[in-house]
Amino acid sequence: MTVIDSKDIRKVVVACDAGMGSSVMLATTLRKQLKGAGVEVAHTPVNEIPDDADVVVTHAGLAARAQAGAPGKVVIAFQVFLGDPAVTRLVDTIKKGGVVGA
Repeated sequence: MTVIDSKDIRKVVVACDAGMGSSVMLATTLRKQLKGAGVEVAHTPVNEIPDDADVVVTHAGLAARAQAGAPGKVVIAFQVFLGDPAVTRLVDTIKKGGVVGA
């Protein structure tokens, strides 16, 4: 499993597929939650994850595609677009320190 220390996270990418707006809301929420943490939050299609992404956040149904498109990157899979425990853990770890992906 790929891991990254929270102090090394500079860019989190929310990767989506359908473009229905839920992932855009998640990206906006993450931007607000991580404001002042020195972390950029971007939103991209799952097939266009940029090379400079440190962590990819995507729905569990897209996790395999995200991992294939961004090998070596930490992929955080979630079930619920807002309030998912996996996303909450990511935000808490970035803010408080620790390892993401472990």
